[in-house]
Amino acid sequence: MSDPIRARRLIVTADDFGRAEAINDAVERGHRDGILTAASLMVTGAAARDAVERARRLPKLGVGLHIALVDAAPALPPERIPGLVGADGRFTDDLVRLGARIFLSPAIRRQVAAELRAQFELYRATGLPLDHVDSHHHYHLHPTIFAMLVPMAREYGAAGIRIPYEPPIASWRARRTRLANRLSTALFHRRRVARMRALVRAHGMVANTAMFGLFDSGGMDSEAVKAYVEGLPRGLGEIYCHPGSHPWTEEHPMPARYRPVDEFHALIDSAVMERVRRGAIHLTTFGREAP
Repeated sequence: MSDPIRARRLIVTADDFGRAEAINDAVERGHRDGILTAASLMVTGAAARDAVERARRLPKLGVGLHIALVDAAPALPPERIPGLVGADGRFTDDLVRLGARIFLSPAIRRQVAAELRAQFELYRATGLPLDHVDSHHHYHLHPTIFAMLVPMAREYGAAGIRIPYEPPIASWRARRTRLANRLSTALFHRRRVARMRALVRAHGMVANTAMFGLFDSGGMDSEAVKAYVEGLPRGLGEIYCHPGSHPWTEEHPMPARYRPVDEFHALIDSAVMERVRRGAIHLTTFGREAP
């Protein structure tokens, strides 16, 4: 019997589930016909209801909560969280300024806590099991937010939490690009990530040991996914992506540089699936890895 600690296990997650029907369709087809094992639901997304209906037809899909505190619509009325939203009632996309305000202002932190709970409550109302928690733009890397998020995730029954850490050498060997950026980013977050892992463990939840896609966000095409699959280290890895089965023009679309259709095709690419099989990689979810 293989050692589960040393085995290569892989979660393949689609972010922004519920943002648009093109994403929802890619999630359903990528799970049924490809390597996708999980999806992270934006509970305030324009197509969230459609996403939930599809998820109910996919009992093996690990659905989690994609917390959104930036560049999205809030769960609470704007008047309840005036420090988090702009004149249009949406969260700001100025991540740095908001991060500083959260760190410095007790009033803003109270608004963040209320919004987090509102999003967890919306997820609970779907009736779906809570496989994991992560966040839009990986904003839970903010230490204040993470300290609020972890006990709340445990309270609502989450099995795991994504740690947005891409091991620099493994990812560089896979892609042979941006070595300096990969190293500097990993070094900057190294101690924070260690504290994040410890907090997740202390609350009895699962965390991935590595994540891939950070430096290819929006461009996780077949070549990128194949490269990361081949270079996947031992432990619990996660590849995340932003697939869409077709282009869409709804309000608040993906950034222009993103290639969601290419990312969808990567999930159902027979060559990618063959690399997974040949590498004896076990496709899984946070929920299946929970003790």
